[in-house]
Amino acid sequence: METLRRVLFSVLLASAIAQFARGDSPKITAVLTSSEVVVGETVQLQIQIDNAGTSVKPPSEIDVPGLQIHFTGKSTEMRWKNFTASSSITYNYTILPEKSGTYKIPPQSIRAGKDNLRTPELTLEVVDSPRTAAGTGSNRAPSGNTQAGENKIAFAELLVPKKIAYVGEMIPVVVRIGFNSRTRVAEMAPPQVSGQGFTVQKLGEPERNLENIEGGSYVVFNYKTAISAARVGNFQIGPVEQKANILVPRRSSGTRRKPFDPFSEDPFSDPFFALPFGGLMEQHEIDVKSDPVSLEVKALPAGAPPTFSGAVGSFSMTAEANPKRVQIGDPITIKAAISGRGNFDRMDAPELSDERGWHKYPPSSNFKQDDDVGISGTKTFELVVSPNEKLTNVPPLAFSYFDPVKEKYVTLHSEAGPLIVEGNAPAASAIAGTSPSASTPPVPGGQQKTQDILHQINDRGKMVSSFAPVYARKEFWLAQLLPLTLALGVMGWKVQNVRASNRAALRAAQLQHERDELLRKLRRDQLAPREYFSDASRLVQLKTALKQTNIEPGTVDAETAARVFDLNAEQSERMRRLFATSDEFRYSGAGNGESALSSDGRRETLELIESLS
Repeated sequence: METLRRVLFSVLLASAIAQFARGDSPKITAVLTSSEVVVGETVQLQIQIDNAGTSVKPPSEIDVPGLQIHFTGKSTEMRWKNFTASSSITYNYTILPEKSGTYKIPPQSIRAGKDNLRTPELTLEVVDSPRTAAGTGSNRAPSGNTQAGENKIAFAELLVPKKIAYVGEMIPVVVRIGFNSRTRVAEMAPPQVSGQGFTVQKLGEPERNLENIEGGSYVVFNYKTAISAARVGNFQIGPVEQKANILVPRRSSGTRRKPFDPFSEDPFSDPFFALPFGGLMEQHEIDVKSDPVSLEVKALPAGAPPTFSGAVGSFSMTAEANPKRVQIGDPITIKAAISGRGNFDRMDAPELSDERGWHKYPPSSNFKQDDDVGISGTKTFELVVSPNEKLTNVPPLAFSYFDPVKEKYVTLHSEAGPLIVEGNAPAASAIAGTSPSASTPPVPGGQQKTQDILHQINDRGKMVSSFAPVYARKEFWLAQLLPLTLALGVMGWKVQNVRASNRAALRAAQLQHERDELLRKLRRDQLAPREYFSDASRLVQLKTALKQTNIEPGTVDAETAARVFDLNAEQSERMRRLFATSDEFRYSGAGNGESALSSDGRRETLELIESLS
């Protein structure tokens, strides 16, 4: 049995090594557990390297005047997903500020195998008064029953790196829950981040660290998550609330017992604590609560490009189309990969920059995250298209997003791919003409009946110099050039009209088919809220484009639909609410827009759409 275990361990180890050998290139990140700290209070610097392998040399010392930075150890994590192994190494440093000020922690160079990695520059604000730091959402300063210190039970803290953000922007957040190391946590529910107007990503598994805070030793649980604002305004994020059952040592029998209040008296002042293992533990339920954090949310600026579908962040795109030789009507698969950091769950597939001559099918997508909360990674789309005519290339894909750092819209374009399309193109109808009949020239010297020429014997008539037929003369063909040119012009004009009519008919048929499918889906009323209102706004765009053929569906907004269908004031207002609700779900996900989830709201939306004709 022992031999079998060793064999299985060797196989798994070899598989892991092979997976790492084929893995992605190393990536490095560096974060501070808090961007603001009080003099004498410690903060943690964490440098994480993904896919690092084994030969990594972190910096043993980081020299910043005014800060004491010490290496406190490392942790290694190995993950398996879909039979693919990945690893990460986290190097922990404790920072103790000596005086107040703004400190820049310079980039650190780390060698990982054959790669030279470099951390970003980090900024740390150090203040003198504990009350100055209270605006960050920390409960380490004296504030209510969650104050941390040498004799306090627990604290809660909400770290939000930004005070101002845009609608739809993903903001990384760290929730910190700390318990005095002289207690034991028997049971702890996941912390809850309260507030309205934003969504919160699911909290992952916490990282557990031992930290020295205001003279007390604490076991701190760090939860990583991200928030996304659903609408414009000023919001309060938090407070963070945490319920926990903790075990504290029972007081000695000679001490007068009081009702347990861990926040109004020192639970560790009893002489009992000087005797390890000297007594039993007793369980108490506590509530830990942080201060809220203010966040100002701004609207996205006007002038969004037509290919913008709600993506906010920073991205890059690659695309490739296969096969590169097809027959007319054969499918071509375009694989587009969009990588970066942002709201991937609100991201739609890129679009063909020129759709003329192409038939499109609904795209599919897959997302692979490379962080703990899903705001960094790669989303892969597969778009299937087929050519309706002979084309020489696959047009570039266009993808637009809003960059909150640059505060502007960015449109990415892929490269046009070469393409060979074979098959018979529609043949132009031939115009048949009839050639003029020509009389057979008289045969000189031939036998003629005597009675036919007797009258010519005495009447010599007019002499001619040639017996060539009319169609053999140059003047005849010169005279035919004008009608022939006109005929060719008419034929070309008709061919162009037929092709334009075919394209318009094909476009109308595609829009009508998509319209009918969406209408059936809405009538079944089995869709999630985000998909329901996204399909509803798309259906309005399709109906508008079918009514006024010179409008592209993607450019239709509430005002355009109201103008085309000549809606009254009440209907126009309902149309604006429909598009606003759709945008809110697109930016913020299914966690908001509860007022639009009622059956009455959906019924009114469907009645409005069905009234458009």
